[in-house]
Amino acid sequence: MGIKWFDSLFGQKHAQDTNAKPSDREKEIALKGGELKRLSLAKNTKTHREILFYLAEHDPSPRVRKAVAKNKSTPLHASAALAVDSNLDVRLTLAGRLVKLLPDLSVDTQSQLYAYAVQALGTLALDEVLKIRRALSSTLKDHAYAPPSVAAQLARDIEREVAEPILRFCTALSDQDMIDILADHPASWAAEAVARRKSISAKVSRAVIDTGHAGAGKFLLENDGAEITIEVLEVIIERAKEFPEWHEPLATRHTLPEDMAKRLSRYVDARIRKLLEEKGDYDLQTTEIVTDATRRRIHLQEVIGDEEQTPEQVRARVRTLYKAKKLGEQMVSDALGLRDRAFVLESLSCLSGLPRPLVDKAISLQAPKIICALCWKAGFSMRLAFRIQQEIAHVKVKDLLYPRDGVDYPLTPKDMEWHLEFLGDEGK
Repeated sequence: MGIKWFDSLFGQKHAQDTNAKPSDREKEIALKGGELKRLSLAKNTKTHREILFYLAEHDPSPRVRKAVAKNKSTPLHASAALAVDSNLDVRLTLAGRLVKLLPDLSVDTQSQLYAYAVQALGTLALDEVLKIRRALSSTLKDHAYAPPSVAAQLARDIEREVAEPILRFCTALSDQDMIDILADHPASWAAEAVARRKSISAKVSRAVIDTGHAGAGKFLLENDGAEITIEVLEVIIERAKEFPEWHEPLATRHTLPEDMAKRLSRYVDARIRKLLEEKGDYDLQTTEIVTDATRRRIHLQEVIGDEEQTPEQVRARVRTLYKAKKLGEQMVSDALGLRDRAFVLESLSCLSGLPRPLVDKAISLQAPKIICALCWKAGFSMRLAFRIQQEIAHVKVKDLLYPRDGVDYPLTPKDMEWHLEFLGDEGK
């Protein structure tokens, strides 16, 4: 491989390079020099850009390629090759250099240089090595110049330590990306990260509430930077029946219209009602009577007990209630309101007649049709089946199966029997 070949390689490819042509000495070292000489060439900011590009793509030494990635004179179009380099340190070094360059490049987001940087960062955001993605996320989360497309890619990462910092801190992440992620993401930590952002729009606030994650809703209500409109408050007041964690921040941190305060006071405990009265000028005397739902839940809490129980203890208690003909939809619904997952799942097993492992399998699949079939088999209404999809199985919002005409199962009995048979086959 000689210098003439080198000239043919770069003669047209980098015609836009207005610098003088690389010297014969540089070419000779790049093609035939020892590693130390090539390393010196790679580190030198005065080395011709064509030589640096060649070393980035062709040099066999990771040390040389890493030096090229770090060299501020290396042309940005070399980033495409460096972003897929076989060596981890080369890719990490490139990521660090590109992030440092972003403030200068973002002045002209339409430039070709900016496009080169974003393309390479996008490649690194998909890197198979977690360390690369984690380093990129950690750096970009507080970076005002993070490319939105790269931020969105990192926010969708399957690893929490990559996605969570972007979801919580990165200002480049768009509202629509957050809404889409919340609609698809099953884990509560994603919604909680968004709910704790410094600033949250009303649309994103609504998306957080729609996830049905209790902790995320609590963080949102405690967040002074979250925009919560009257329309969003309406949804929160309705859903707060099932989330006791929301009651106190609603009563203490938000000024509620009187009608909302009265609706809230119907299902909160006496302490929260007192907080409501102290904060606002409300007449809540008409709602002092504890509702049937509250009374039932107090009773159920006494039946279930406050201490954490073993699976065997939960099973024994459920079977005792079943034999006494006290176990039914209302009790399971109240247990769901108390966030007692173990009791709900054991009740599903008992009332459907299906083994507990199959019930657990149905929930883990997050398949709404199978979950609805299981609830139907247990004798539950479709409304309760819908809540179990949301609150126990954490089915994605876009996949939820809704009641037909507000009350009925959307599947035929034959369809549901088929899904139960499929579940049985899966469990074998």
